[in-house]
Amino acid sequence: MSRKILVTSALPYANGPIHIGHLVEYIQTDIWVRFQKLRGNRCIYICADDTHGTAIMISARREGIPEEEFIQRMYEAHVRDFAGFDIEFDNYGSTHSPENREICEVFWHALRQAGLVVEKEVTQLFDPVAGVFLADRFVKGTCPNPACHAPDQYGDSCDRCGHTHSPAELIHPVSTISGAKPELRTARHLFVQIERLHDFLEEWTQTGDHLQPEIANYLKAHFLSEPLRDWDVSRPAPYFGFEIPDSPGNYWYVWFDAPIGYIGSTKQWCDRTGESLDDWWRNPETEVHHFIGKDITYFHCLFWPAMLKTAGFNLPRKIHIHGFLTVNGEKMSKSKGTFIKAETYLRHLDPSYLRYYYAAKLSSRVEDIDLNLEEFVSKVNTDLVGNIVNLASRTARFLEGQNLSPTYPDDSGLFAQAAADGQAIAEAYEKCDFGKAMRLILAAGDRANQFIERAAPWNLKKDPAKQSQLRDVCTIGLNLFRQLVIYLSPVLPRLAAQTGKLLNDPVSSWDQSQVPLVGNRVAPFEHMMTRVPKEKLAAVVEESREVEVASGGGEGNRPAEGVSPETADTDETLQREPLLTSTVTIDDFAKIDLRVARVLAAEEVPGADKLLKLTLSLGGNHTRTVFAGIKKAYKPGDLVGRLVILVANLAPRKMRFGTSEGMILAAGWGDDQVFLLAPDQGAKPGHRVH
Repeated sequence: MSRKILVTSALPYANGPIHIGHLVEYIQTDIWVRFQKLRGNRCIYICADDTHGTAIMISARREGIPEEEFIQRMYEAHVRDFAGFDIEFDNYGSTHSPENREICEVFWHALRQAGLVVEKEVTQLFDPVAGVFLADRFVKGTCPNPACHAPDQYGDSCDRCGHTHSPAELIHPVSTISGAKPELRTARHLFVQIERLHDFLEEWTQTGDHLQPEIANYLKAHFLSEPLRDWDVSRPAPYFGFEIPDSPGNYWYVWFDAPIGYIGSTKQWCDRTGESLDDWWRNPETEVHHFIGKDITYFHCLFWPAMLKTAGFNLPRKIHIHGFLTVNGEKMSKSKGTFIKAETYLRHLDPSYLRYYYAAKLSSRVEDIDLNLEEFVSKVNTDLVGNIVNLASRTARFLEGQNLSPTYPDDSGLFAQAAADGQAIAEAYEKCDFGKAMRLILAAGDRANQFIERAAPWNLKKDPAKQSQLRDVCTIGLNLFRQLVIYLSPVLPRLAAQTGKLLNDPVSSWDQSQVPLVGNRVAPFEHMMTRVPKEKLAAVVEESREVEVASGGGEGNRPAEGVSPETADTDETLQREPLLTSTVTIDDFAKIDLRVARVLAAEEVPGADKLLKLTLSLGGNHTRTVFAGIKKAYKPGDLVGRLVILVANLAPRKMRFGTSEGMILAAGWGDDQVFLLAPDQGAKPGHRVH
């Protein structure tokens, strides 16, 4: 029986271009949607630009254009980039649309009717020069943690010690917009009392298979184990967004109207096609599937289901959550040329390469994937060109302008075996375990290539008496190729289209993989896919490289003759972070218990941009859990086993992610400029630092 499925991806923010990190999600979703359509299910793919918020307003101001013009320009760029990677939306809208405003009002009325909205006075930092209230990412200052006081920290948490705070708690705060000293101002905000839906949210997240097990466990441990905080859903003017109808001067916060954009964009599609919105969002037979990154788990797995429940819309059947992208084992870097924009990639390389590579790496688990550029070249060349496309190139040219055999020849069970594999391949696609699906397809390709190698049609071509045998061998080879392409068509729609043209039978159904094709005329063979040109990949990296120019420069900054690099260190660090004028005694220092500790485990913290959760050993059974703001500088896997310095007698700090039982020492200015302090060789866990 055909399923009715509505699929969404997280809405890309209209404040910058699409890059290869974004594309992990949209390619993953597009593959899953194409698979569902190939299986005969009624499936639509809905998305939109996320267009509201202070960041959009500030960006438009900087360019001297209205916000509407700014977001329209970005919309056109996003649509172009997605199309370039063969990502097909049934509707791609915008949260700044009349349809979305209408649906926002539906949700708001439902929340009001349920008595979930309350008003509170909120004191925030205000930029008197820019004339705007400052969100946490628009404020920097000194960490308020007395044990840290790291400078140049954002208004939500400290990169150095992991301390979480509000922008108003920063010491010596500065607006990143104008550089002005912010003022404290009070404004009226509207909150949703999500705690009143606690029981529902706990049941929904912890039962069924709506979430991956690791996500369900994370929500249970870090949020649902205590009362849920009221959710601030409004921002005072000036703000780019929708003004709240019953609260003049207040606007819905971007995270309120962004997920509602899924429904607003669906309404656009329904109005265009004559479909019923209720049939897609209020029909219990319709499956809703969301694809998101792990960084927005909190909003999509708690706030959004609470809103849907209150407003009477379908709850998600499944929220598919994926990890982040690294390149060559590191976070994407502009200086290294690995922060690659979609448009830059498309100027040089076939999008099919990246679609396949991501598919081969993606699983059903919440795992980061790594784009290793050397592996990227070898994998595409070996798997796609050397295995799959090779089948066609070695057989099709012998039958150009001729027909396939009228009946399917004996292939010793190869087609039947690959047809039987179709069930396992389909199950892997359904579970988003695309990597497993690719492995099963390649295994069938290996068997097919072994057959062609043994049959050697290039030798049969030379013998006039063996032309019937040649046609049979090529019929088998082309059918095995076509079968694999059908399985691959969700990943490689261009290759599927080329194959349909070659064999005069467009790929349109999964069932085509179960029945051989006979009698069809073979069109002239055209090259389907070339090997990855290494020079073009190098061009992508080089074009993406943004050189980080050091401050100063010129002859005046060169070290004097005879001065070693060690003694030529600049005082830049001291200028940015001056020496403290206050002094401590040896007795003061002795109060701090510094210990050598070994990292037993390190993991990312879902919902936290900067934090890693570390499990530290002090020797024996003595362990500590520490949340450290080092995520942008270190990969979890690189930390396991190394020694660090722990402040062992720091008072435990309860954070929303858990309790931090100390602090590890590091140098640097934050973000990726963090450098862990480590003891010399020979030190052991538990050793005290004197």
